[in-house]
Amino acid sequence: MEINISARNLTVSDRFKDYVLDRAHKVEQLANRTQSLSIKVTRHEHKSSGQEDQVELTVIEPGHVIRAEAHAADKFAAFDIALGKLSERLRRLSDKNKVHRGQHRQHSTSEISAQDFAELSITPASAEVLLGERTQAPAQMQAAQPDMGDSPIVIRRKEFPTSAMTVDEALYHMELVGHPFYLFLDSETGKPSVVYSRKGWNYGVITLA
Repeated sequence: MEINISARNLTVSDRFKDYVLDRAHKVEQLANRTQSLSIKVTRHEHKSSGQEDQVELTVIEPGHVIRAEAHAADKFAAFDIALGKLSERLRRLSDKNKVHRGQHRQHSTSEISAQDFAELSITPASAEVLLGERTQAPAQMQAAQPDMGDSPIVIRRKEFPTSAMTVDEALYHMELVGHPFYLFLDSETGKPSVVYSRKGWNYGVITLA
């Protein structure tokens, strides 16, 4: 499995790299066809709440992209939270592909969505590691609302290969990447469509005419 670590607005220390590599085996255990794991760390400086680190994890394997991200006052804590989310999504994918009594088990969308995070075998960063990497140690680890300030609007563009699928399959992929929406080509209508989350466990579909 190829592992790529990148950073923005901070320097990734050898200690953090070792911490990540030591836990990367959990990803391989849950997804043995993993081609790559990307870890992106971004540091945000908020006027009101101070420093906050964001960690984005992306796993690429044949036919699937699984993502998770988290924010915390420290990159080690953010990584642990994101890894927990990623592990749960990988378990869902693994369960879906397991053979039960000679047949592939099919999860309904409501079943996938209703599952809470299972207990995860993740060891959080020790106090020594955290304090060694920070000049300040805020008591709370809750993500604060981003302070946009006077920053200009940033628009990021992404392009993905088109793959026709059913609405149910699109909902499943939306859960894997952890987004509130998912753009896909509807195999039944042949039209570009978007599935999205609504309140509760309800979903909506938007189709271009």
